[in-house]
Amino acid sequence: MIMNYQLIRSKRKTLSLQINSNAELIVRAPNRLSVKKIEQFIDEKSNWINKKFTTIQAKKLKKSSYLEGEKFLYLGNEYPLNLNNSHAKGLAFNGQKFSLNAGGKEEFLVWYKAAFKKIALPRLEYYAKENKLIYKQVRLKAQKTLWGSCSYVNNINLNYLLIQAPIGVIDYVIVHELAHIKHKNHSRNFWKFVNQMLPNYKASKRWLQDNGYRLKNL
Repeated sequence: MIMNYQLIRSKRKTLSLQINSNAELIVRAPNRLSVKKIEQFIDEKSNWINKKFTTIQAKKLKKSSYLEGEKFLYLGNEYPLNLNNSHAKGLAFNGQKFSLNAGGKEEFLVWYKAAFKKIALPRLEYYAKENKLIYKQVRLKAQKTLWGSCSYVNNINLNYLLIQAPIGVIDYVIVHELAHIKHKNHSRNFWKFVNQMLPNYKASKRWLQDNGYRLKNL
């Protein structure tokens, strides 16, 4: 074996490679393609893979220190942190800066979850009604790997750390999971349905692939 990788086979006709945010190599291949040909392809793309590995490892930035002036994301923009004790314990935001009385990560998680619930849930309801899709429960979590998921009984999980991303990215993840109510796979029909609901989804998908690591450095 050339290097460790996760192999995902399907009815697809072509090979593709992906390096996820955890610097893991994902190989998607046709069902009947031999391992020998798959690993030959990996070997041919080794320079690209190594560059991606290096880039992703470099993106694993130091965790937030919660110091004066440090910047934090909210809806795609960065805002500085101000440390003071002039307000109640916890985190506050005035549209221009975050203000923290005491603490750090837990205060941001609580604030981000509340903000995501307020902004994302109405959008989930809108896209569901607009496309006649019925979901059951909705759970908000801060997950290390998934941005969202939809179970076989149509329970939807959403990663509330997405509140740091632009609103279009939040819409993309919502639409992606709603599309799984109709298509329990990532087939051509699935992506066609996503495109039908959100025609500009590719730009948001690309933003998340390029910047997703930034949302997990709390």
